[in-house]
Amino acid sequence: MTKHDTSRSFLIRDQQRALHAYGCLDKVPESDQKDYTISVNDLGANIMRSGLCAALAAVQRGRGKLLLEHLAAASVPGLESVRPDDLARRVRELDAEAYMIATREMLQVAMWLKRATQATCGDD
Repeated sequence: MTKHDTSRSFLIRDQQRALHAYGCLDKVPESDQKDYTISVNDLGANIMRSGLCAALAAVQRGRGKLLLEHLAAASVPGLESVRPDDLARRVRELDAEAYMIATREMLQVAMWLKRATQATCGDD
C-alpha cells in the first residue's frame, strides 16, 4: 500500500482525481504516450460536443483500450467497479439523472488526465 492509498478517504474529490490521473500516466508505456495523449486531449471536447456515450464510442473505435481501462477505474458515481469493456454499455443503461452526474464526473476525470499528460508527456 502506498502512502497515497492510506489517506485516500481524507482527500477531496479533486485530489483523488489527480492521484488517479497521475497514477494512470505512470502505467502508459512510452511507446503509447503519443496516441494516449491524443485520445485524452479529444475526450473532454468530445463529451461536451457529443455527450458521454458518443465520446466513449469514439475512444472504443480508436486506440483507446488503455484509456478505457483508466476511465473505468476512476470510480465515477454510478459506474463503480465497471469493467473497461462494459463501460459504454453501463453508461447507456444509466437513467437521466445518473447519466448527467456521470457526464460531469467524467469531464473532471478527463480534465485531470489531460493535465497529467501535459505535465508528464510534454509537447512533441
